[in-house]
Amino acid sequence: MSQLKILCLSNGHGEDAIALRILQSLQQHPAAPQVAALPIVGVGHVYRQHNIPLVGPAKQMPSGGFIYMDRRQLARDVRGGLLKLTWEQLQVARQWAKKGGVILAVGDIVPLLFAWLSGAPYVFVGTAKSEYYLQDEAGRLPRSSWFASLEGCFGSVYLPWERWMMKHRRCRGVFPRDRITTQVLQQWDIPAFDLGNPMMDGLDATSTLPISTAESDRTLTITLLPGSRIPEVYENWQRIAEMVQVLTTRLWQRSLLFLGAIAPGLDLDELQKTLIAQGWRLQSHPATYRLYTQRKARLILTQSGFADCLHAGDLAIAMAGTATEQFIGLGKPALTLAGKGPQFTPAFAEAQTRLLGPSAILLKEPQQALTVIDQLLNDPDRLQLISENGKRRMGTPGAAQRIAQGVVQCFQSSPKR
Repeated sequence: MSQLKILCLSNGHGEDAIALRILQSLQQHPAAPQVAALPIVGVGHVYRQHNIPLVGPAKQMPSGGFIYMDRRQLARDVRGGLLKLTWEQLQVARQWAKKGGVILAVGDIVPLLFAWLSGAPYVFVGTAKSEYYLQDEAGRLPRSSWFASLEGCFGSVYLPWERWMMKHRRCRGVFPRDRITTQVLQQWDIPAFDLGNPMMDGLDATSTLPISTAESDRTLTITLLPGSRIPEVYENWQRIAEMVQVLTTRLWQRSLLFLGAIAPGLDLDELQKTLIAQGWRLQSHPATYRLYTQRKARLILTQSGFADCLHAGDLAIAMAGTATEQFIGLGKPALTLAGKGPQFTPAFAEAQTRLLGPSAILLKEPQQALTVIDQLLNDPDRLQLISENGKRRMGTPGAAQRIAQGVVQCFQSSPKR
């Protein structure tokens, strides 16, 4: 049997990171396929860092992505070459298919659509949608308006045209992010497999940050997750820094440690400007992090200690997608704030609270953080509920290896129907 050739399509920093874990597991498979990646959004930093071959053009668009943008941002992307880039990327996928390759689509409808248009056999790892948006174990979730309730009128969070592409004869397998979504898709005769959520893989702490394992009981450690999409991440950081300032001012009697988990490719100098303007002083600047101080508080920015930031945090202040879900998957609460978008809009933030349930606490204003944190720290029963909820919704580690095995089996089996 000839070697399987898999092209991975993904559309964003978080999706790239998930896809990377699956590709690395595929490389370790006994029947290891030839793998390559085509990042549809961004330039695929994580692929480059881990020596996954890239094929085709990749470019950072002005909006940072095209799923949550408004028409003005769409116009900016079009002027920035979006249509030309999309056409060229699609041609790469089609050429891969003509040479006998197959497609691994990771993300949402965009890579799924590319996979279908390529003409190749494909599998789909759905990271963006979950039935938790519409229901939980107790039943349907209440919605704020009749218009919002229309979201569930098609019987699934996945729309009919998405389900059609999942049922297509060239779609060999679908790997949803949780059990409840898998069960719903299986009712539509879709080859869906419940193998877990790879978002929770690869999160082992590395101890690259100056965080003592014997931190004082009076030290509250807060992880900061501003997101990864340029340019909105810089506006998100302004909002997060405002909340940090509220806490450092009001909780002056308590030691505070803030851990800023910053995506590769972002400009740390731009983030530092906001901190300096608020009175933070740069104390040290080694290769892996920057340390700032103010009153009894410390703040660390790092682009290489992401897992350390997740594990060390008691809670998070978050305006991110995947990173927020991973933090909550560790059994911890996250305070979220809506931004201006294009991704982390009020609608996105509200939907995220449905996806993550009681683990995600949406604030209207940064000033609310003090009250909410005080309530959390004095309610152990609520913290226990949050811990159980996050682990149930996000699943256990090891999914990437299970999905890699499933991908190989799907492509080695005979075509369905």
